[in-house]
Amino acid sequence: MPGNSFGQIFKITTFGESHGGAVGAVVDGCPPGLEISEAEIQQDLDRRKPGQSKITSPRKEQDKIHILSGVFEGKTTGTPILLLAYNQDAKPEDYEHLKNLFRPSHADYSYFLKYGARDFRGSGRASARETLARVAAGALAKKYLKQQCGLEVLSYVEQVGEIRTNILAEQVTFNSIEANIIRCPDQETAKKMIELVEEIKSQGDSIGGVIKCVIKNMPVGLGEPVFDKLPADLGKAMLSINAVKGFEIGSGFEGVKMKGSQHNDEFYINADGKPRTKTNNAGGTLGGISTGENIYFRVAFKPVATISKKQNTVNLQNESVVLEAAGRHDPCVLPRAVPIVDAMAYLVIMDHYLRNKSQNE
Repeated sequence: MPGNSFGQIFKITTFGESHGGAVGAVVDGCPPGLEISEAEIQQDLDRRKPGQSKITSPRKEQDKIHILSGVFEGKTTGTPILLLAYNQDAKPEDYEHLKNLFRPSHADYSYFLKYGARDFRGSGRASARETLARVAAGALAKKYLKQQCGLEVLSYVEQVGEIRTNILAEQVTFNSIEANIIRCPDQETAKKMIELVEEIKSQGDSIGGVIKCVIKNMPVGLGEPVFDKLPADLGKAMLSINAVKGFEIGSGFEGVKMKGSQHNDEFYINADGKPRTKTNNAGGTLGGISTGENIYFRVAFKPVATISKKQNTVNLQNESVVLEAAGRHDPCVLPRAVPIVDAMAYLVIMDHYLRNKSQNE
């Protein structure tokens, strides 16, 4: 099964299933000498784990991470790093009634068509539980990039359903994101979002929305024309996340409403004598290469596919049946997806940072 690895120099390979024994990642290409601990990685995993609030899945997993190789006396050795978290609250019996039918908008049907078999226990490999491994690996990239260039990635919930905040990305801080359970830095709008998710949950339904991300203190020159442009790799990274249906960078689709004279980011010389742009419609890249301006992009998440409402579907015998799903699921994936978007952004920047470094040494 190809497609389980991401990155070229800083490369991760994830493994495991939602209701199997464990999930984890092998990280290869991490520079030696990076101080890292399980506790540091755990901080990011705790933001992603289920059961953290009344609007997330009630599944109780500690997601305790174990570093099994590649770190000695608290520092990376330059060899492959194995990160592992055991599944402790798996309940495969909750999915027994699904073994012979296909859930609408899930990967059940496409996996069965491709492989002739599928793991019906919470979607198996297609489960968002796989993203635990990405967040764990992303913590390594986060630590390294912060030390090397002060880089910071801030993702937050910008929109849930029709409710949207207009807060400026430059005003957002980590503390403002973490100040509420929906992870929207606009506290008044957050209250409305939470109320909406609770209402949707009470109806046995789900809802989607948008996560916005800003990357600050970006190094210049990251990105490899023509097929490995930085925004192209960011787009691939985000679209690889479960439930993601859209990605836009900079002005995105709104840019089509503008004229060239409006959209062009004019240059000027700042107080430090360096060229900057008056606006940032490009979203921090030109020609696929980072300019040093902040990178910002938006990621659209569909409503969670598993709902408790009755739905029409078919079974393995090509018979029409009615599905009423059970199990433990998020009514809105966005709060737990914020650290996943963070992690994938860190992984992309880390890989390009090391690629650029190898070319210029």
